[in-house]
Amino acid sequence: MTTVFDTLHEFLVSLLGSGTLSLIATTLVYAAIPLLFIILYGLVAILGEMKISAWLQDRLGPMRTGPVGLLQPIADIMKLMQKEDTTPRAADKWLYRLAPWMVFAGSYAVFAALPFSAIYIGARLNTGIFYIISIGSLVVVSILLAGWGSNNKYSMIGAMRSVAQIISYEVPVALAILTVVVVAGSMDLQSITNMQSGGIENWFLFGGPKHLAGFGGTMNVILIPVMFVAFAIYFVGSLAETNRVPFDVPEAESELVGGYHTEYSGMKFALFFLAEYASMFSVGAVATVLFLGGWQSPLGDTLNGPAMGFVWFILKGLSFVFVQIWIRWTLPRLRVDQVMYVCWKVLIPFGLAAVAAASVIAVALYS
Repeated sequence: MTTVFDTLHEFLVSLLGSGTLSLIATTLVYAAIPLLFIILYGLVAILGEMKISAWLQDRLGPMRTGPVGLLQPIADIMKLMQKEDTTPRAADKWLYRLAPWMVFAGSYAVFAALPFSAIYIGARLNTGIFYIISIGSLVVVSILLAGWGSNNKYSMIGAMRSVAQIISYEVPVALAILTVVVVAGSMDLQSITNMQSGGIENWFLFGGPKHLAGFGGTMNVILIPVMFVAFAIYFVGSLAETNRVPFDVPEAESELVGGYHTEYSGMKFALFFLAEYASMFSVGAVATVLFLGGWQSPLGDTLNGPAMGFVWFILKGLSFVFVQIWIRWTLPRLRVDQVMYVCWKVLIPFGLAAVAAASVIAVALYS
């Protein structure tokens, strides 16, 4: 099947000729596609945050900039671009300036392994899900740099909270992911997506693909509660890893002013904001691939194909973003001790049980 990379390369070869130059140009343009998507999606997500929160709390929300407030994200971006780029006098200037770029780089790099469609994936890796877990940890380092480099006690407390929270919740999230990987027998996200073809009944959340229907189809039935537990663990853990309510203790404005990004303004603050929204979509995209069929249509071969696959993938990912926004404006923030309790005494034990159950099923299927 001809991929987007192949089509783009043929076009640039016709302009630049075959050789290293056209290959480099193709790679750069191909890598810029997720960046363009993140920017456009960020505008939609910011507007969605404002409108959804206003709807949930019975208030008007933005309505003056453009028709029904549609230009409010543009106005916010223009405001951030015009703000003075300040650096605290006592800050570690190199770390302070590096942190926003690193946190965005970590969020952006995740998109390299996401299979948006049958014909578009940045880099198809045999260890794609392992790469996503690993590169996502760069965000933790970046937040710690921001807190330390700011030389602000509130920022440092927020950074340390983030390190404790994100590193802790990586354990149950990894267990939830491992539950699917063990059953699928692969860490290649495109392969996992292809396994779930044929309709919603073949998605891992609803019992898994057809080849797991051994023993009279009982394995699919047994897998349903296991996958529901893994999905719930992953979703709760993803909220903590993206610092969203009720796990936003690293940037708790009521007690830490703004947490690790208190001292940031202008485009540096915008990079933190954009990285958070990019992470919101990426964790939803990973859940889409592992549990909800990826770019596969829920109707089987109906409304399926490369173009529609991209549409399905975006819609499923955005549905997770909607739920994350919904939860933010509905639930209160947990205390730090409650955050740790949920991780170590609730999610991890259930995650271990889900992995054990999935391992027994995998042994029964593949032995």
